[in-house]
Amino acid sequence: MTRPLVIAPSILSSDFSRLGEEVAAIDRMGADWIHLDVMDGHFVPNITFGPPVVKAIRGASKKVFDCHLMIEPCDPYIEAFAEAGCDIITVHAEATTHLDRSLQAIRATGKRAGVALNPSTPEQAIEYVLDRLDLILLMTVNPGFGGQAFIPAVCDKIARVKTMIGDRPIDIEVDGGITPETAPLVVAAGANAMVAGSAVFRGGTPEHYELNIAAIREAAASALPKAA
Repeated sequence: MTRPLVIAPSILSSDFSRLGEEVAAIDRMGADWIHLDVMDGHFVPNITFGPPVVKAIRGASKKVFDCHLMIEPCDPYIEAFAEAGCDIITVHAEATTHLDRSLQAIRATGKRAGVALNPSTPEQAIEYVLDRLDLILLMTVNPGFGGQAFIPAVCDKIARVKTMIGDRPIDIEVDGGITPETAPLVVAAGANAMVAGSAVFRGGTPEHYELNIAAIREAAASALPKAA
């Protein structure tokens, strides 16, 4: 089954002084999902925002809010992020002792459940929870900061995950260093959803965002299998 291409701009690279306006702008300019990087200064070396900020910007877009929890522990906050308006809630396999329980907690809120893997975490970490997953997020940088360089070795892991999930309706998302140059690499390996921060918000105006999103989408689409 071929999953649709998804461009999910990360608001981590936006102008936080105009956050609602920035979310509305990327919505208008072609974003499929809005990616929310939640960091706690503990699991990753940075702090961003929590449920009150998510709730405050929820009205700026009706697009899918794709919430990436880079926090430890994660379970106590799942319900709060669900209530704030997140549609997909992704937890790190490395941040929870009982991954199956965390995914059950997400599903219990009625939201889609995702698992993220750091670059050095093998795909076997999710082998026994595939039936609980709607999304697998593969980090192509070490999490914690925007603007990092893409780690090419993760492309091999993307291909292995693609094989692992078989015909299950699971999105494979990649996060880190996504540009028009790297997007075709991850799509060719099997990913269908791409998080892009710096590459989308470069230029600083909605017109730039539209051009940047379109460039990533066009490059990604070029790597899709050609119809017979």
